[in-house]
Amino acid sequence: MSAARNRTPFDAGRAVYLAVNALLVAFLLAPIAVILVFALNPTPYISFPPVGVTWRWFDKFFSGADFMNALWLSLWIAACVLVLSILIGGASALALARGNLPGRAWLTAFFMSPLMLPAILTGLALFQSYLLAGLGRPVWGLIIGHTLVAVPYVIRTTLAVLHNFDRRIEEAAAVLGAGPIRVFFEVTLPLIRPGVFAGGVFAFIVSFDQFPVSLFLVQPNGETLPVVLFNYMKFDLDGAIAAASTVSILMALSVVLILEKLIGLKAYVKL
Repeated sequence: MSAARNRTPFDAGRAVYLAVNALLVAFLLAPIAVILVFALNPTPYISFPPVGVTWRWFDKFFSGADFMNALWLSLWIAACVLVLSILIGGASALALARGNLPGRAWLTAFFMSPLMLPAILTGLALFQSYLLAGLGRPVWGLIIGHTLVAVPYVIRTTLAVLHNFDRRIEEAAAVLGAGPIRVFFEVTLPLIRPGVFAGGVFAFIVSFDQFPVSLFLVQPNGETLPVVLFNYMKFDLDGAIAAASTVSILMALSVVLILEKLIGLKAYVKL
């Protein structure tokens, strides 16, 4: 009798909630599972169930000079975009949150506008601007294009942290004799670091996977990985595409794990 009384009653609402969440997670992970199966499948087409396991497509990807050159170029551009986005986005977020600027709401919408505009239009506009200015398509122009799209992510996540920032901590440090520069580096920056780092992760991933902007701004024999994969698929469609996608997914996961080591995922989730 006592065991029956202590038994937790069945909660139909919670069961439905868990089932819906499980279906959503499965829906989101299903494409990744298909890509992984395609990358490990010996046949040059998707077949299920797989007929075996092979690393031939990964060998083809890592042994291809075009793939490797594009991979390293994408990583280098993404690293540059990461640094620029953190510097520009962090400074812009502080100005919007602390500067008492006139028309703050309009300025915030202006900085967020690259997220509202289709990226292919952004790439086309930059391409025409560079041509009119006689600049051609330099690599630094591609970095600027990626930074333009990535900065809003840093601004958004940093503003989320600054919204709940307790200014009394800075005031206490100033009362104890710390100068403005020391207050910023020893008080303000450590407290907003989760937002800045989270935005930086978004910036890196957005730049690394950016296709529409890159399509207009890359040079011949200087394409980023998404553009190389797009050109490759026009003539051939085999497991090398899936292998490249798997490598990209693993790299994105590695960035998130680095974030966990630096600031912890709990601080990241709070955003």
